[in-house]
Amino acid sequence: MCERCAVSLRPDAAAFLCSYECTFCPDRTGAMAADRPDRGGGPVRRPRRATADRPDGS
Repeated sequence: MCERCAVSLRPDAAAFLCSYECTFCPDRTGAMAADRPDRGGGPVRRPRRATADRPDGS
């Protein structure tokens, strides 16, 4: 789930993480400054997880 807009993010969807592992959707990441002033460091792309890797297949 995006921590800015609360949109659900599937395990295989594009998303970004800050250094504290807060998760953001691509739209909100693009709207934010490269560095989060309260955390330091810029967001990095979250590794995608194939749905087949999840035990429930979702």
